[in-house]
Amino acid sequence: MLDAKIPEGKLNDKWTDYKGHCKLVNPTNKRKLEIIVVGTGLAGASAAASLAELGYKVKAYCFQDSPRRAHSIAAQGGINAAKNYQNDGDSVFRLFYDTIKGGDYRSREGNVHRLAEVSTNIIDQCVAQGVPFAREYGGLLSNRSFGGTQVQRTFYAAGQTGQQLLIGAYQALERQVALGNVKMYTRHEMLDVVVIDGKARGIICRNLITGELERFFGHAVLLCTGGYGNVFYLSTNAMGCNVTAAWKAHKKGAYFGNPCFTQIHPTCIPVSGEYQSKLTLMSESLRNDGRIWVPKKQGDNRPPNEIPEEERDYYLERRYPAFGNLVPRDVASRAAKERCDAGYGVGSSKQAVYLDYADAIKRYGKIEASKHNLENPSSEEIKRLGDEVVKEKYGNLFDMYEKITGENPYVVPMRIYPAVHYTMGGLWVDYELQTTVPGLYCLGEANFSDHGANRLGASALMQGLADGYFVIPYTIGNFLADEIRTKEIPTTHPAFEETEKAVAERLETLINIKGTETVESLHKRLGKIMWDKCGMARNAQGLKEAIEEIRALKKEFWSNVKIPGAINEMNFELDKAGRVADFIELGELMCIDALERNESCGGHFREEYQTEEGEALRDDNNFMYVAAWEMKNDGNWEVHKEELHYDVVHPSQRSYK
Repeated sequence: MLDAKIPEGKLNDKWTDYKGHCKLVNPTNKRKLEIIVVGTGLAGASAAASLAELGYKVKAYCFQDSPRRAHSIAAQGGINAAKNYQNDGDSVFRLFYDTIKGGDYRSREGNVHRLAEVSTNIIDQCVAQGVPFAREYGGLLSNRSFGGTQVQRTFYAAGQTGQQLLIGAYQALERQVALGNVKMYTRHEMLDVVVIDGKARGIICRNLITGELERFFGHAVLLCTGGYGNVFYLSTNAMGCNVTAAWKAHKKGAYFGNPCFTQIHPTCIPVSGEYQSKLTLMSESLRNDGRIWVPKKQGDNRPPNEIPEEERDYYLERRYPAFGNLVPRDVASRAAKERCDAGYGVGSSKQAVYLDYADAIKRYGKIEASKHNLENPSSEEIKRLGDEVVKEKYGNLFDMYEKITGENPYVVPMRIYPAVHYTMGGLWVDYELQTTVPGLYCLGEANFSDHGANRLGASALMQGLADGYFVIPYTIGNFLADEIRTKEIPTTHPAFEETEKAVAERLETLINIKGTETVESLHKRLGKIMWDKCGMARNAQGLKEAIEEIRALKKEFWSNVKIPGAINEMNFELDKAGRVADFIELGELMCIDALERNESCGGHFREEYQTEEGEALRDDNNFMYVAAWEMKNDGNWEVHKEELHYDVVHPSQRSYK
């Protein structure tokens, strides 16, 4: 039975009581302990900076040329916190409740309540670091709405919140680098975990510049390596995002939790052709003011501005009047797919819906006209004033859209369609963020812990910084307090030798296949299988077919992949090949997990299990658990179930109507 180590007592007191009773490491002993942090996005940079500030010796690794290249920089819309600055009824409990409900009752109460509690500290921390959050006229921090909530709790910095937060964490990290407390290794990719006497004690990295394999010891290892959305090939993730670090840990004994829980983001620029290798996200914050619609008539090819109001279907407002355009991402995504599948899609592909800012521009324009005491302003003046307000709030997003599509969203509605975005699944961790391998921790999107079957918008940044700044500095002490007598293990230890040998042999095997298929083409084929049969909608027949197709693709990969160049040099194709090989194995597990879960919940939508109105139909009697998969051998897994218990929130059919 999996032990999540959730503290006893009342939900409100669990985290406080835990902090008061967890083991501590005194400052002198901290200086003797080494911690490896893999990944330097929000979770990794904040964890490395915080642990070094406490006195630990930290080694940090990223495969980019700088920590500032981490994909956290791409987050646009904002970060949630229960500050209740708007005085609109928000509270720690309400943030906790919205997150549990948004995750369709498939997340842990203890973890989510802790996340809500520390959310307020994150904002104070970031303001102190100089993060330029948007502010109201009087200087107070501004908030906006996001999906799945009825309050305004999302703090933001225009449409580049992730970038500004990462710069804050990066500055904290670089301060510790300058002080000598953190040793930074850029262009290093972790290719395996070294386990000694059952505990994680180091990693094997490939130096991506020279191609050499290098060994590193640590008393504990933290994986902060992000999500695995690129298993679908086309996603909103940067092309370098991968699952390799987490997958290597999985193969060394770390259970993988809920791998099939994938988030589809409803607000993405639609696919435009076969040539695309990535998709571009338009922030969910745009749903704060934009209205989503399709024509009421099937196959209506008129330009959007020629379709009168009475011939438009604002389908989210019609179907979900209480939340309207701000329903959670999984709900909005399925609704868009349903409209397009029914023949109401727009654009050349008919796989898009409109996101329209005309009403918001007019509303803001009238408010500005009143501020300036303009009587009977013309429609042109109202439009000009409204454009200025929208530009201040969302300008960089509008500019990005116009640059990619060639259309001016101030004049013509944006076209959007759902796309793969975030992964709620990841390495299984307990309350302390420790995996099933002692000494191996997992933070941020790389773990499964806080979001259930669907992540609410603006919660990814919150979780990454909560884990790094406020959770791991306490919880890792519970493990390291018993390691103060453990001396540094030399990297000549047989476990290091054997692990590096296995990594080297795999690289040799890859480079010597000398096939005819490029890595990119095989990755694209995997992505099509995953999107068609384990994407926005799944069914048993499709999943069974996908499993067989992925197994056949795996055989083809290992017999016919073409990798030019050599091992002991910079070789991007070799790097990519290793990542795609791991994606293929992960894809099989995702389909197995989706096939085993005979229910619909959040982003996991099994077509056989839906209400009469087409909503997700959970089966709480049989599937109220975390599926934690253990790899027994290559292509063979065993599932372990962590039962979920709800003492405060009582699960019910989600309704946003």
